[in-house]
Amino acid sequence: MNRKKISLFVYVIIGLALVGLISQLFTNTANFLTNILIMLGVAAAVFAVIYFVFLRKPAASNDMNKYKKAVKQSKAKYKNQNPGKQEANSKKQKPGLPRKRSKRASHLRVIDGNKNKRKDRASL
Repeated sequence: MNRKKISLFVYVIIGLALVGLISQLFTNTANFLTNILIMLGVAAAVFAVIYFVFLRKPAASNDMNKYKKAVKQSKAKYKNQNPGKQEANSKKQKPGLPRKRSKRASHLRVIDGNKNKRKDRASL
């Protein structure tokens, strides 16, 4: 019952507003159009203030862009890496594979030269 009273009240207010707009349009057209333009301008200004102050996200700084790029690269790098899989893969390696040892190059020779003599650089 209470809800019907509220909806009836809203319909009455909207009807009176329409009657006022139509009568204003026919009796004082220039003033009516001026008021409409002023209302639209004020509404646009209020919307712009609300948008730029509250809704718009602040522009990301150059440092933030670099950080986001680094995070993205890091996620891409470590995306497929799981600790459980690494252990399983290391256990599956065949123990029979001989490890290649680095050989010393036979054509290189250490020259024992003037190791004990050092230049006194301060005297130069």
